[in-house]
Formats: sequence, structure tokens, C-alpha cells
Amino acid sequence: MVEKRIGDIRIVGYSLAGEETVLAVPELNICFDPGRAPPEIIPIDNLCLSHGHMDHAAGVAYYLSQRGFVGNAPGRVIVHRQLAQHVQRLMSVWADLEGHHSPGVIAGVVGGDEVLLRRNLVLRVFDVVHSYGSLGFAVVEKRHKLKAEYTDLTGPQLVELKKRGVDIHNHVEKPLIAYCGDTAVGDFLDLEHVRNAEIILLECTFFIAEHVSRARAGRHIHVRDLVDVLGRLNNPNVVLTHLTRRTSLREAKAILDNSISPEDRKRVSILMDRPRRSPGSSRMRHNSEMRNPPGLSAES
Repeated sequence: MVEKRIGDIRIVGYSLAGEETVLAVPELNICFDPGRAPPEIIPIDNLCLSHGHMDHAAGVAYYLSQRGFVGNAPGRVIVHRQLAQHVQRLMSVWADLEGHHSPGVIAGVVGGDEVLLRRNLVLRVFDVVHSYGSLGFAVVEKRHKLKAEYTDLTGPQLVELKKRGVDIHNHVEKPLIAYCGDTAVGDFLDLEHVRNAEIILLECTFFIAEHVSRARAGRHIHVRDLVDVLGRLNNPNVVLTHLTRRTSLREAKAILDNSISPEDRKRVSILMDRPRRSPGSSRMRHNSEMRNPPGLSAES
């Protein structure tokens, strides 16, 4: 798992096309796609499933099961209404196999819906361009600030105005993070809560010129699309996900450098571009692995 901190937002995730995509934002108590349900996502209460492809959805049942196993409250899986019945059926099959039911809330939604995450924080759902039942998600903070003309009034006076139906607040929205799942370029990129989010998690699967046809056939984004896409986006931070293993990370970065403007390159990063480890940290990791070889616990 890779960890990236952008401002106040920490993203813990992993994303390679066809292998696994899981993107957790612990401080917002939300995860976009479970991948194979790594331990980092089990404490998170809200799991958003962008679509039903195995590399994104395989861990749904394990996520719900593990929450019950460690004593957490049932998790909530937010998924397209067309896929909700299939997730329910999947959990029923696992109940038959295991001999007990793993509790969980399967919330079916469609583009345009809002889901309350906590006070002043909502999940806004939007349609993307990929497979059957595909969705994107944006986390939006809603702020309410007293209008200037009412700042000198007393509490009872404000209460009286509210009783009379007067809206005493200015309502301001701040989109924090948008996740587009797997998708081709589409009109969703022009939505205010997508293009103005502090961070956008945007797939860019293909980089090689010969792979344009693959991108079009699979409804994915090719690096060739990014010049136009970035021109539509105001996001100060664009994190690219879902890179194919057909292209090495080094090669993808070189192509990216030559495909977009230097100004855009400053705001674009690749999720799986891990920061270099210092020699000291490498030695510490080596010593740790010598004491506890991978796959062996302290009790083994």
C-alpha cells in the first residue's frame, strides 16, 4: 500500500489495472473500492464500490466479514442500485458457505444522489463512462456561515427569524476529494464537485501510443487525453490511478513529462510513484525482515 499526504488529506491505496484498486481516506472515514480488502480498510465505515470488476470489487465480502470478526459495527457498502442486488446475493452465497451471515448495509444509489457521511460532510454520486453500473464519488464539505446582516442579532432574535422561515446562513460547499473509478472521458469532468475538488483521483490506464485502441475499447483514459482533460479541471492535485503493467512506472513518468505542460505536471502525480527510501530506512527494513521474515508472525 502507498501512502500519500496532500494537505490535510491522507490517501492510503494501491492501484494497478486488472490487479487491484483500493483507495482509503481514513480521516474522512471512507474507502473507494475495496480491491482485495487489505487490513487498512477494515476500520473504515463507508465503502464506495465504483463498479463490479473483480480487481475493484473482490474484497467486498471479506471487508464485511472482517468487520464483524474484529467487533466493528456493520460496514456500509455504497454501490450502484443496479449492482446492489448482486452484492446482496454474493453475501447470501457466502452465508451458505460459511454457515453464518456477515452483517452489512448495502446502500443502492444512482448518479445525483447524496449520502450523509457525518455532520456537514456528504458523499455526492455521479455517473462515469465505463461498464454496467459504474459510478464516481465526491466527498463534499457543507459549511453554513451566518449572513453579515444578522451578525449583530442576539440568539433569541436569530431563533425567531428561523421560526419565520428566514434563511440566515450563506451555504458554502467545499469539494474535498473526487474519485472517478474506471472511466473514459465524459461530461462528469465538468461537474463542479468533480473539477473543483481539492484532489481528484483520476484513472489513466494507458500511456503507449499503440495502446490508444485498447483504451477506447475498454473505456479507459489514455495519456493522450490528458491535455484536454486537464484543461477542464481546476483541481490543484490530480492523482493518476490504474496504470497498466504494460508500461513501467519510469516509462509512464517520462511519457507524462513530454505529454502535458510543465504547469500541469506540477499538479499531477501517479499514485504508485512511491517516494524513494533513504539508505537508512532500507537497512532498518532489512533488519526488521531478518528478525521477522515475511509471512511469519512473531508467534510462528
